Amino acid sequence: MGAARRRSARAGIHLQRGDEVLILLAVLAAAATPVATVRVAFDRRGETSVAVRGHADLAAQRLVTADDPVRIASISKLVTAIGVLRLVEQGKLDLDADVSERLGWRLRNPAFPDVPITLRLLLSHRSSLTDGAGYVLTLDDVMQKKVADPKAWDEAHAPGTFFRYTNFNFPVIAAVMERATGERFDRLMQRLVLAPLKLDACFNWATCNAATKARAVVLYDGGKAVRDDPAFVAGCPVTPARDGSCDLATWQAGRNGALFAPQGGLRISMRGLAKLGRLLLSDGAVDGVRLLTPASMAALATPEWTFDGRNGVQNEEAESGVTPGGFNCRYGLAVSFTATPLPGCRDDPFGDARPRVGHAGEAYGLRSGLWVDRRRGTGVAYFATDVPGEPGVRSALSRTEERLAAGK
Repeated sequence: MGAARRRSARAGIHLQRGDEVLILLAVLAAAATPVATVRVAFDRRGETSVAVRGHADLAAQRLVTADDPVRIASISKLVTAIGVLRLVEQGKLDLDADVSERLGWRLRNPAFPDVPITLRLLLSHRSSLTDGAGYVLTLDDVMQKKVADPKAWDEAHAPGTFFRYTNFNFPVIAAVMERATGERFDRLMQRLVLAPLKLDACFNWATCNAATKARAVVLYDGGKAVRDDPAFVAGCPVTPARDGSCDLATWQAGRNGALFAPQGGLRISMRGLAKLGRLLLSDGAVDGVRLLTPASMAALATPEWTFDGRNGVQNEEAESGVTPGGFNCRYGLAVSFTATPLPGCRDDPFGDARPRVGHAGEAYGLRSGLWVDRRRGTGVAYFATDVPGEPGVRSALSRTEERLAAGK
């Protein structure tokens, strides 16, 4: 079946071969509709509504559910930050210490060799690292060599002075966590966050069971499966070594913090993500489980950086398919803030001027969001796959994200 006919079938339109006009109309209709959308609204007590539409797997014709795990992209950063704060509470990490002490080697921007880089700066994207040298590392890569590349650094701005959304900050954070505990990042996150909350989730599939993997949401981009089809899920859970091998026994603490994608690799259902959202609404406990102290929750709800017109880059530099500029106006410890009342800010996908905390995600045709209104005690978790590149009306996010945020 050709690409146009496959998209037509997805849109529910049956065509005769050669009918070019109907094929074009079907393609346009399908292009405006994500393959799958899931939205779970919640308050402090639990879920308040669930809406699902479309397919988790087009090839298998498997419909999506709110219990299906999906790669939520950059919302993973917020979950990683929760793990960091647990280690801070345990006295194993310090947000304001030079991370070089944990890494066992000196991490410095070559242009500013006397300025220490801390977890607080890494979490809030003010470390002066960039994604210029890449952040996807193979199993046999050494992260210390990656940061030796001058393209990995912003030579114009010292650490702590400039916001630049950088995925590579989080492999460095994961390496620090591994060195502090001696545990592999994915297993460490299971112990610190996922298992205590009874979340059926994992970073990069390595610690999810077979039944969970079987429910994976396939990610599509332009109608093509690009992540988490059955063959991908059954394959190597990390980027293989350059020779194609996948021996996780070669792992060494802190050698390569990128392996399990702390910046974007969490697979979790929207029901699971909503539970984490309810944690953000609380003082650190959810469903009788205390995960963080009230002080840590207060830290998560406090911006570390606010855009003043000159002190940062507002959008991820690799971003595509949305109206540029205006989304990142306030940012904290891997937490975004919406509805910033400042000129040039387009960070309110809800369109109601109410401030919320959480994070957005974008990768491989997926868009996702976790946003909570702490004052009202409400929130929403959502994702969509194969999202069309339709600019938003009231924010720098896509129109699909605006619809899911507002529940329309």
